[in-house]
Amino acid sequence: MLSSLTPGASVGEVSTGTRSIQGVGPTTAAFVGRAPLADAHLHEAVAIHGWPHFLKEFTRPDSPGTDLSRAVYGFFLNGGRRCLIVNIGDARRLTGGTRKREGLAVLEEVTEVAMVAAPGWADPASHDALLSHAEKMKDRVAILDAPEDVDDLELLTRMALLEAPGTKPGEASASLPPKGLRPRVSDQGFGAFYFPWITTVDPMSGERVNVPPCGHMAGIYARTDVSRGVHKAPANEVVYGAGDLVRHVTHEEQAELHSHGVNCIRFFPNQGIRVGGARTVAGADSEWRSLNVRRLFNFVKESISVGTGWTVVEPSDPTLWTSIRRDVGAFLLRLWRDGALQGRTPEEAFFVQCDEQAHPPESIDAGQVVAFIGLAPVKPAEFILLRIIQHPGGMEVEEVKNG
Repeated sequence: MLSSLTPGASVGEVSTGTRSIQGVGPTTAAFVGRAPLADAHLHEAVAIHGWPHFLKEFTRPDSPGTDLSRAVYGFFLNGGRRCLIVNIGDARRLTGGTRKREGLAVLEEVTEVAMVAAPGWADPASHDALLSHAEKMKDRVAILDAPEDVDDLELLTRMALLEAPGTKPGEASASLPPKGLRPRVSDQGFGAFYFPWITTVDPMSGERVNVPPCGHMAGIYARTDVSRGVHKAPANEVVYGAGDLVRHVTHEEQAELHSHGVNCIRFFPNQGIRVGGARTVAGADSEWRSLNVRRLFNFVKESISVGTGWTVVEPSDPTLWTSIRRDVGAFLLRLWRDGALQGRTPEEAFFVQCDEQAHPPESIDAGQVVAFIGLAPVKPAEFILLRIIQHPGGMEVEEVKNG
């Protein structure tokens, strides 16, 4: 309120009550694997801000390169700016032990991760571990490598089978279909699968080597996020540092693989080596089959969760509901204007419901604040729904199946 006890004009500042929701950074990657210096920072999440920083923390002059180091180099070469490294040394699995946090479990304590990869870990158990981690955290996607050597491309279209406990290596039930190499389905699209490996120069030895694609892809994700936005599919982008490919995929082969959720990296005449797809490992008819849709929703969920954290200590009443509609609506309006949401008008692009209808008496008695948010990332007539629930113990943002 402005007041003045003397004649003349008074100028003051009045709070509007608006709390701007800022987008969280979607460009931080996490890599899990064996570092060149195998005992450096074991099972710690170490933030790295560039290739020289990685060399300082995880190598020494005589250290040989590893899949992890080559992936990190590819990440920064392709536009990555910040990543987390979890060195698991000579561990034989990504998930670590049960008594303390090791491997992927270390990253459960880190909320800034937007993508996670284990360079070169291309077996079914590792794919499952990465997908399970991303599905549990719900704020990141797993970037999955195909095996280096694939003689029969049809194997990439068939889902891999995890060995049942007690099964001897190579032993399979006669009733099971032939084993494939494709990761299992992630119903909500929390992973993307890439083939083939890239031929490049090892930055540590100077030798020509084949490297898993996940590091280069994570860098392309980050580069696209900065230049165009997280809503832009990281496809048709040049793979910097790629001198060749372990296998050259034809147009016909790519069409078949793409229909099964395999993103191919290809050489295109006069265009160089580029990423030829942006599919997730969700089902073919899933609303989460497009990688940019999955990552956009991760970005929106995290941004709203952080930006509305102040509501946790507020009473659930119409005043608060109005504030939530206003703040979330303003954030989504900016996304629509940036081209992240489809629709000729904001009404076609999104809606925010936080009113009496969303708050039955039992919800208010439980101290909950509930908001339904609908976004149209692909078609103006189709919404994918989010539900925000604020309660005395904290806040939850969950996806709601439409229909």
